[in-house]
Amino acid sequence: MLAYPNIDPVAIAIGPFKVHWYGLMYVIGFLAAWWLGTRRAERIGLKRDDVGDLLFYAAIGVVGGGRLGYALFYGLEQWLTDPLWIFKVWDGGMSFHGGLIGVLVASLLFARRKGLAFFTLTDFVAPLVPVGLGAGRIGNFINHELMGRTTDLPWGMVFPGTDGQPRHPSALYEAVLEGLVLFLILWFVSATPRRRGLVSGLFLVCYGAFRFSVEFVRQPDPQLGFIALGWVTMGMLLSLPMIVAGIVLILWSRSKPVDAKIA
Repeated sequence: MLAYPNIDPVAIAIGPFKVHWYGLMYVIGFLAAWWLGTRRAERIGLKRDDVGDLLFYAAIGVVGGGRLGYALFYGLEQWLTDPLWIFKVWDGGMSFHGGLIGVLVASLLFARRKGLAFFTLTDFVAPLVPVGLGAGRIGNFINHELMGRTTDLPWGMVFPGTDGQPRHPSALYEAVLEGLVLFLILWFVSATPRRRGLVSGLFLVCYGAFRFSVEFVRQPDPQLGFIALGWVTMGMLLSLPMIVAGIVLILWSRSKPVDAKIA
């Protein structure tokens, strides 16, 4: 069994002003996306300043979609009881799947503004996302969130404030899979000429498969528990459409010519 690292969730405290590690992880994710995006912006006809504008659109999509998705998928009963609860971002969380929908809407608006094909833009955006996903999962781990189910494996950890049983550090599993592994796959596939939509499809399939797999060792959300068959979680249910959509998109991309302009 490994000792759970005792990291203060507050990274910086100056008087009443506090900066949490979780918030810093969002900053790291957007800075990484900006830096990576500026390296390839010209390939799809964007300028460096355009990348900043795109990330502004994406930030609104992430926060708005993520919070709305959490309210719909994980806290609907509480939202119906207290409609203003959705604005209390400190009370509750964010949903990746909701944030994804928000980013897709933002990308659609940005693509129309710049006269880009939608999947040209999403193929550009997809490799920029995993660093932020990985950083966010590390933030979850520091906050003692997304704890796993009990385990007797040697790397099990006792989460603070729990029953004292060693558990899977599932947030770290997701940080590696959704962050490092997903980034390497998408970055290298997108480094060479390919068919439009392929990278976007790979993102959906890989993230969905990674998330679905980790859900087997991640503790279900306490307000929901298992939602079907005694083992299906909300995370699994939301990831399945991603996998299906990704497969359809990859198959669709096979009918498209290799486009050197989006290399």
